[in-house]
Amino acid sequence: MHASLQQARQVLAEQAFSALLGTELLDYQRGKATLRLKVKDDLRQQYGFVHGGVLSYLADNALAFAGGTVLEPLVFSSEFKINYLRPAGGDTLLAEATVIHAGRNQAVVRCDIYDCRDEQRKLCVVAQGTIVRSPPPAS
Repeated sequence: MHASLQQARQVLAEQAFSALLGTELLDYQRGKATLRLKVKDDLRQQYGFVHGGVLSYLADNALAFAGGTVLEPLVFSSEFKINYLRPAGGDTLLAEATVIHAGRNQAVVRCDIYDCRDEQRKLCVVAQGTIVRSPPPAS
């Protein structure tokens, strides 16, 4: 049985960087996770678009949360690839991650990030990664 939405939100809250950015976990169910990030001006680059590092962070975290729904308790990203399709300039980012395939120790996950503005959303990033089960902590 995987963690509840409330437990997963607690994990997100314990990530100092995620707390600094104000990332929210909207959905957490077997094989899926959705993160939302309200864009602050200090997350934008010199042309007013969201910095690519912010988009990469959001993709990586959404991939890991979705992978964690099938591999828990502890997971981490083994690798991921990201395609920036268009600049993100809206006020909110929505990252929707879905497990494509899961084995006993790893899962392949896809993440679509949408740039949201004025009740419209446009796909701006597609990412895919491998999430692996962490070995037990050393005693």
